[in-house]
Amino acid sequence: MAYAYDDQNIFAKILRGEIPNTTVLETEHTLAFRDLYPQAPVHVLVIPKGPYVSYDHFAERASDAEIVDYTRAIGEVCKMEGVSIDAADGFRMISNAGEHGVQEVPHLHVHILGGRRLGRMVPPES
Repeated sequence: MAYAYDDQNIFAKILRGEIPNTTVLETEHTLAFRDLYPQAPVHVLVIPKGPYVSYDHFAERASDAEIVDYTRAIGEVCKMEGVSIDAADGFRMISNAGEHGVQEVPHLHVHILGGRRLGRMVPPES
């Protein structure tokens, strides 16, 4: 998967208002919304509004304002959802990238998961 952004991906359609979502937080550069198929009691997706494929793409090309806004929004979502270490026993933040990372939507997004013990992130190789 190259950095060529596909503006027909589901998150681009959500950002354009073509597909509804359950918004948790919206800022100038970021949208956070509930996952349709939650894998934990708390499962929120956080996406930048800009056309970035993966975190490395975002880190390389996003403006300082976008990077700060996105990072602060992630912290605010954790606080709002009660999973931050200050409020609970923690959370997991996952961002898949590319084919080997099993990225399903080619728009940068992080999953914030919490509300229960999540187990190992990746099972050991046998």
